[in-house]
Amino acid sequence: MSVILGIDIGGSGIKGAPVDTRTGQLVAERHRIPTPAGARPEDVQEVVAELVRHFGQEEKGPIGVTFPGIVLHGKTLSAANVDDSWIGLDADALFTEATGRDVFLVNDADAAGVAEVRFGAGRDVPGLVMVLTFGTGIGSALLHSGVLVPNTELGHLWLKGDKHAESWASDRARERDDLNWKGWAKRASTYLRHVEALFSPDLFIIGGGLSKKADKWQEHVKLARTPLVPAALQNEAGIVGAALLAAERSRSGR
Repeated sequence: MSVILGIDIGGSGIKGAPVDTRTGQLVAERHRIPTPAGARPEDVQEVVAELVRHFGQEEKGPIGVTFPGIVLHGKTLSAANVDDSWIGLDADALFTEATGRDVFLVNDADAAGVAEVRFGAGRDVPGLVMVLTFGTGIGSALLHSGVLVPNTELGHLWLKGDKHAESWASDRARERDDLNWKGWAKRASTYLRHVEALFSPDLFIIGGGLSKKADKWQEHVKLARTPLVPAALQNEAGIVGAALLAAERSRSGR
């Protein structure tokens, strides 16, 4: 089956669409539902089921679902921007029960990274590609020659005193501190130069909601040597990556 439903759970919205995994294209208009207040598992479970019903795919194929935190063997091990009851939860089983379908859960930034390297700004780029998503938090994906190293969680690097990076340089931090784009880019540059020094990537790809506004901040981001580009798939990368990974894992039986 080449068309797989991808669902992307975010801090402010949960969105989904069926994806042609051969091309990376959405085959129906994306549908978005606001993330329930508190983002408790039972509430998010119902939104995921509602998205499945919306696309009329109750009895078809696997589903790929992203999660904004560490995902290991179907369990969610962190909960930076959602309810703490996600920690240690078998979320694969939760969503499988809600949808009656095989669900494959993946970290949201990892999904975006896979999509960008397969079909977006990182396509045909050799070496180490880092995808960083700036939104409610900062997500990270690390891919070497197209191979994903999962759950890097580089948004939680300690950067400014007792604060980790996403509390200081995310898009939510920009809004909270009423920063203009140049002011936010100065913070982002500090963070990106730190990551650059640690990993020496061949390319930075900036995703999340900010990827749609690259004309406002890109010229103000200053790095030592690494090229930086906005995500080509923009805010659809998580949906596409979730579907791609679900298709691959379904075929391999993992």
